[in-house]
Amino acid sequence: MEYEPYGYIGVFVISVLTSSSIVVPLPGWILIATMGAVLNPVLVGIISGVGGTLGEVTGYVFGYGGRLAIEHASIYSRMVNWMQRWGSLTIFVLALIPNPLFDIAGATAGLLRFPLWKFFLIGAAGRIPKHILFAYIGVWGAHLLPQ
Repeated sequence: MEYEPYGYIGVFVISVLTSSSIVVPLPGWILIATMGAVLNPVLVGIISGVGGTLGEVTGYVFGYGGRLAIEHASIYSRMVNWMQRWGSLTIFVLALIPNPLFDIAGATAGLLRFPLWKFFLIGAAGRIPKHILFAYIGVWGAHLLPQ
């Protein structure tokens, strides 16, 4: 396919952008599902998972800079506790399951000076399987459409 590389680049860029929003989730999974139905779903999942993790670094940077508007939120103290006790596992699980708490985990990781490289690798390890699943949801959904 002549335009296929542009589709993968688009998946990466959109994944970075939709994951860069802090606390307000944008529906990037819809793009992943749609592109998974058109392109290779495994590649779409990997590329969007890496792009999404890169986008999540914005929350990490805000936390690292000490600029948190969530410090008074009730979940924040629990997140600090989880990150101090099970930092890597917390990041992996919250990246793996669809939820808005990963933004708070990223900011907390930055605030606690969790190594950025580790945050990125563990976050990607959690996001990639989730994004592959989203891409396959698009493939399965496309089969339900009338031909």
